Parts: sequence; C-alpha cells; structure tokens
Amino acid sequence: MALNLGDIVPDFEADTTEGKIKFHEWLGNGWGVLFSHPKNFTPVCTTELGEVAKLKPEFDKRGVKVIGLSVDQLSNHGAWVADIKDATGSTLNFPLIADHDKKVADLYGMIHPNASDTATVRSVFVIGPDKKLKLSLTYPASTGRNFDEILRVIDSLQLTAKFSVATPVNWTKGDDVIIVPSVSDEAAKEKFPGGWKTVKPYLRVVPQPKTN
Repeated sequence: MALNLGDIVPDFEADTTEGKIKFHEWLGNGWGVLFSHPKNFTPVCTTELGEVAKLKPEFDKRGVKVIGLSVDQLSNHGAWVADIKDATGSTLNFPLIADHDKKVADLYGMIHPNASDTATVRSVFVIGPDKKLKLSLTYPASTGRNFDEILRVIDSLQLTAKFSVATPVNWTKGDDVIIVPSVSDEAAKEKFPGGWKTVKPYLRVVPQPKTN
C-alpha cells in the first residue's frame, strides 16, 4: 500500500530486540521515526544503525522515539548488534524490528518491486503524536541516509506544528522563518509583535519563535 502524508500509519505487532511491541502503543503520545533496512549484516545498514545509536540523545531531546526494521529473523539480530558495536563503536540503544515475514514492510510499502522483489528500500517515516505520517523519505539500497537531515526536518516539523510559520530553503534551528500566507498582516501583528521583513507580499520573514 502507498502511505500518504496525513494518513494514520498502520498499527502492527512485532518482535524486536527489546521484546514484542504494539506499534501505536509503543509510540504513545509522542513523535516517532521508523526506518527500514534491506537485511541484517549489510554494510550500509551497519553504519546507519551505529550513527542513529550515537545520535539517540538528539532524538530524545526532541521527544522522538526511533525504531529500526530489518527483514530478517530475530535470532540473527543479536550477532548483528555485536557487529554494529564492533564496526562503529556504538551500542544499539533502540529497538530493531524482526520483520522476516515482510508483514510490516508490506504494510508500509517498503518493498519496491522494480528495485528488488525481496528486500526493502531504505524508507524513513516520521510520525506525529496524532499517529499521522508527517514525512516519508525513500533511498535506494546503495545510498546511506543522512540522519542530521532527518533531525533538521524534525526540528522544522515540530516548529511549524506549533506556530504559523514555514521554514525556508536550507533552514536550520535558530534561523529566520517565513510567516505562512494564510496569516493576514493584521493577524501577523498579533502573532509576531516584533515585526517582520517583507521581501514580497507573500514572503514575510520573521525571527524563529522561541519554542520554550
């Protein structure tokens, strides 16, 4: 099935390296990231899982739970976790789903037949507290993901969910943002009393609102 932005993501039960989970229950009322891997003991995946383990404090800071998925048996995960630590220096500190029957991969449309009939592509799903899909990214199996970019997108999603703003090209946390066109100048005066810079009538730039 194809998942579209704004869809409630499918719920499922699965075995993981941290025990059996019910996905929606595991997510709770917070943000989540689900990302897939073609199979265990693959080189690019090993580097990615090590990097996410290293970055987990950054996800925690944003209130985001991370969970990986591999189309492989749970019995193989332990040896791969040891390999990941040996290769990257990072200990896996988040659950890894064992999806040997491809149940979750099929639910989330992670298998693209023109790329491979049997292996998942590198999919990333960012899920909001409402269980709705906020972002999906698809990479070919040969290309490792940039998790700094995924953190940047989460910063944007969390900011824009709270305020009537959008983030411009190459935005990073703390940069100026754009007042969304649906907010009139009159309404903007109330929301942004410090004022803004009008580049074009439809492009109004304002300092990033304080998030706490």
